[in-house]
Amino acid sequence: MADQRRSSTRGPRGRTGPGRTPAARRAAEARAAAAAAADRIAKIDPRSHPKLTGRAAVLVLVVAVLVVSFASSLKAYLQQRDHIDALRAQIAQRSQTIDQLRTEKERWQDPAFVEKEARQRFGYVMPGETSYVVLDASGNRIQPESELTSPDAIGSHKPKAWWEDAWASVQLAGDPPALDERAPARKINGLKGTQ
Repeated sequence: MADQRRSSTRGPRGRTGPGRTPAARRAAEARAAAAAAADRIAKIDPRSHPKLTGRAAVLVLVVAVLVVSFASSLKAYLQQRDHIDALRAQIAQRSQTIDQLRTEKERWQDPAFVEKEARQRFGYVMPGETSYVVLDASGNRIQPESELTSPDAIGSHKPKAWWEDAWASVQLAGDPPALDERAPARKINGLKGTQ
């Protein structure tokens, strides 16, 4: 009996009756349905099919919003970076100006610089001195070309002691340089007359 139950539940083997087994029938029906669907898709006019679906429209809208938001953020970032660069350049320029002003302030602490500026700007002279103004051919005042150096440059130079100069003079006297054997000039170039 058990054998009979098994054979009845399995179904007949091979082709029996009007068709095949139910699984084979289902597979054949699925193939036929797929072929019919393929024929229907091939017959559809592409112009009648909508090009933009709802999902595609939402996707395009989201991408557009992201592009606009990123573009505005990028523009703000670039403007801020340019502003920061301009401020850094301004800070560097002002630092340089501050350094120059500090140097100028230190120069005004030097009495020789103050005296030179008083003489040059205001024409002041020390008591007992006589002031002379030198004019050029057109009557304009000739400005002196000498300027005092900054105190830093002066401080780096060490003056020689007096005995170093004295000893150099003694050495020079003991071994004088050779005299030039040429005859002295009778006429100085640029001046009229002879000596």
